[in-house]
Amino acid sequence: MRKSKKAIVSVSNDLYTDQRVDKICLFLQKQGYTVLLVGRRRKNSIYLVPRSYQIKRFNLVFDKGGKFYAEFNLRLFLFLLFKRFDLLVSNDLDTLLGNYTASKFRPNARLVYDSHEYFTEVPELIHRKKIQQIWEGIEGWIFPKLQTIYTVNDSIATLYSKKYQKEVKVVRNISSTWNATNLKSKNELGIPEDKKLLIIQGAGINIDRGAEEAVQAMKLIENAILMIVGDGDVIPKLKKQVYDNQLDSKVLFFNKRPYNEMMNFTYYADLGLTLDKSTNINYRFSLPNKVFDYIHAGTPIIATDLVEISKIITTYKVGEIVNELTPESLAFTISSLLENDSKLVELKGNCLKAKEVLNWEIETTILEQIYPKID
Repeated sequence: MRKSKKAIVSVSNDLYTDQRVDKICLFLQKQGYTVLLVGRRRKNSIYLVPRSYQIKRFNLVFDKGGKFYAEFNLRLFLFLLFKRFDLLVSNDLDTLLGNYTASKFRPNARLVYDSHEYFTEVPELIHRKKIQQIWEGIEGWIFPKLQTIYTVNDSIATLYSKKYQKEVKVVRNISSTWNATNLKSKNELGIPEDKKLLIIQGAGINIDRGAEEAVQAMKLIENAILMIVGDGDVIPKLKKQVYDNQLDSKVLFFNKRPYNEMMNFTYYADLGLTLDKSTNINYRFSLPNKVFDYIHAGTPIIATDLVEISKIITTYKVGEIVNELTPESLAFTISSLLENDSKLVELKGNCLKAKEVLNWEIETTILEQIYPKID
C-alpha cells in the first residue's frame, strides 16, 4: 500500500492564534498531504481544541531571547531528524535553521519557506546590532539556497528579490470568508450596548504599533469605548496608561480569544484601528491580517499611511488614512467618522463588497502553484 505524503509545518509560537499557519495546514490537507504542525508550549499556553491535522508543541527550558531560539531550532532539528517527511514548511526565519539542516538528511524531500515579515528588521532587532547580525548571517547563508519562497505582500517580496536575486511569490495573509453567524451578544462579551466601539485586535499589540496613541486619543473622544482584544509586549504599558489617565471606563482590555470569538468583538466595532508606525522596514511594508479581519466583519478601518495598507484602503474605499499619528489627529479622525453615520454605512458596505474578492479562498490559487495536488 502506498504511503501518503507527509508535510511537517513548523512555527515558533504556541499555535493558539496563528491563523495563517492553520490555513496553510488545512490547504495542505486538501492537496492530499498528511500534516503535522510543530510549535511550542508556554507556561500560559491555552489548551488547543483538536484539529483535523496532528499537532506537536515542544516544552522548552527557555521562553525568550537567544537561548530560546537556539533551543527551539535544536529541538526542531532533532525532532525532524527521526521523522519521515516529504515536505517541510518553515514559517519565518526563526524556524529556518532547524528545517534547513534537517532537510539535508532527506535529499528527496522539499523545503518551502513562508516568510511572514521582513524578519531581520523587526523592532526587537534593529537596536540590537549583534543579535541582528546573527539573524542576518543565518538568512544570508540559507536564503540563496532555497528553491521555493513566498511572503505576505509585494513590498517584502521585492525587498527579498532584490537582496538575493530570487523569485519570491506573494500569498497575502487574507482572512477566510467570515460571516456573522452564532454571535455572542454584547452583554455576553462584556461590552457596553450604548456606546460607539473602537477595536485594536490581534496577537501582535507591540511597540510602535500605535496603541499608545490610541489610548491617549480616548481622552479627547466622547461617547466611545476602545476595545483592546489580544496580547503583545506593550499591553502592560497600555494598562498603566489607562490607570494613570483614569480611562478605565473608556478603554477595555480582553485577553486573546479564539479567532471566531475575537471576530465577535470586531463585528460589533464601529471602527477598526491599525496604526503601525514607519519606524522600521518591517512595519513600513506591513500588511497585518487584522486589516482583512476588519473588512470581513464589515468594520471600517482607520490606518496610518503605510504602503500596503494604504493600497487596500484606497483601492476598496474601506476606511480613512491618518497622515500624522498623534493623539489629537487620531481623535479628530475617529470623532469625525463616528459622527457621520452615512459615511460609516457607506464604508461598511464597501467592506462587505471587498471581502468578496479579498478572501483566502481566492488567495489559495497562488498556493495551488506552490503546493500542487497529490495524485
